Amino acid sequence: MRIAMIGTGYVGLVSGTCFSEFGVEVRCVDTDSKKIEKLNAGRIPIYEPGLDDLVEKNVKAGRLTFGTDLGEAMEGADAVFIAVGTPSRRGDGHADLSYVYAAAETIAQNLRGRTVIVTKSTVPVGTGSEIEAIITRVRPELEAGRDFDVASNPEFLREGSAINDFMRPDRVVVGCHSDHAREVMRALYRPLFLTETPVLFTARETAELIKYAANAFLATKITFINEMSDICEKVGANVQDVSRGIGLDGRIGRKFLHAGPGYGGSCFPKDTLALIHTAQQFGAPTRIVEAVADINERRKERMAEKVIDACGGGVDGKTVAVLGLTFKPNTDDMRDAPSLAIVPALLKAGATIKAHDPVGMEEAKVLLDGITFCDSAYSAAEGADAVVIVTEWNEFRLLDLDRLKSIMKAPVMVDLRNIYKPHEMLAAGFHYVSVGRPTRVAD
Repeated sequence: MRIAMIGTGYVGLVSGTCFSEFGVEVRCVDTDSKKIEKLNAGRIPIYEPGLDDLVEKNVKAGRLTFGTDLGEAMEGADAVFIAVGTPSRRGDGHADLSYVYAAAETIAQNLRGRTVIVTKSTVPVGTGSEIEAIITRVRPELEAGRDFDVASNPEFLREGSAINDFMRPDRVVVGCHSDHAREVMRALYRPLFLTETPVLFTARETAELIKYAANAFLATKITFINEMSDICEKVGANVQDVSRGIGLDGRIGRKFLHAGPGYGGSCFPKDTLALIHTAQQFGAPTRIVEAVADINERRKERMAEKVIDACGGGVDGKTVAVLGLTFKPNTDDMRDAPSLAIVPALLKAGATIKAHDPVGMEEAKVLLDGITFCDSAYSAAEGADAVVIVTEWNEFRLLDLDRLKSIMKAPVMVDLRNIYKPHEMLAAGFHYVSVGRPTRVAD
């Protein structure tokens, strides 16, 4: 089979590469010629563990190519995937679909035979219908269901483990309205049928909503446990034990019940906002999701207050070492990262910030001004009045506490990811503050 993938960002590049690993001939297209030049030179524009090796393997095998000409890429293609960005619009929070609609117009201009057009980007309900309308407006002689089909195939990739998520997914969701589209999509995902991966075929509108509903639910779980952590701090309970206690209930599950500084990244913030606005547009407001989005934004700001309190109520003239800047480990993604709220708040309060992140500093330099970027956790901590763990990178999980204490001006650690044990930090001579846990807890 042959497909064209429009967009070589996170979703497009990972999805296209993984399809080529399945044996599909994939042509990835992007309007950014510099990005295509880098890809053709073997340079990967995003950080995702294992992706560079997989790209190299399939390029050498001739199954994966990169270019800027969509017409050429669509020649003989069974399907063309739209995997472009859908960021939140400034001002109103609605999903910006301009890139999706531009891709639909270009597809219409290059349709030469019955092709399945698939939205891989996260898009609001009704986007597939609008794509149909765009294509028939550009090419009035074409008819949906006869000359082309539009399907929805939302992605569920987690940054840092995206390849495994594509190759061994919990499920695949496909929304379409024709037998032809169903058979093409079934053939593309045939390798997953062989491993008995659940493949759910639905109406297109249902598939479009599933992605938003899934992300909103996960964001709600994170926000719920964060609010429980606030209660724990007031009553002397341990949020990690609360998480275990409720997570062992099969109806709830253990995942996404880790208290911290709030969610960020490319999906949860924008998808919750998009769902809120879609629900309001159709007269079915989602009050729970509205509360989740509001609470999450305020939580990031409160984490800066936690740091200030740990430093005796003020950080003016003090140096704070920030460990971890990306929204999660194993990615260089800074989008809506908690650090983007915490660092500016500390700067505003008068702190000097030294920071280290294993892979995210180049992205962070574009977004954060007035801080010093360091090449290691220890260089960041040297002379610091406090160390703050914002992202739980593996290299921060086993710091040499004696060394850390010896180079710091004051032995203060604020652990926003709960990766250390309070009694061990106390024994090491640190003033230790975590999230939702009493000062002393059982092992």
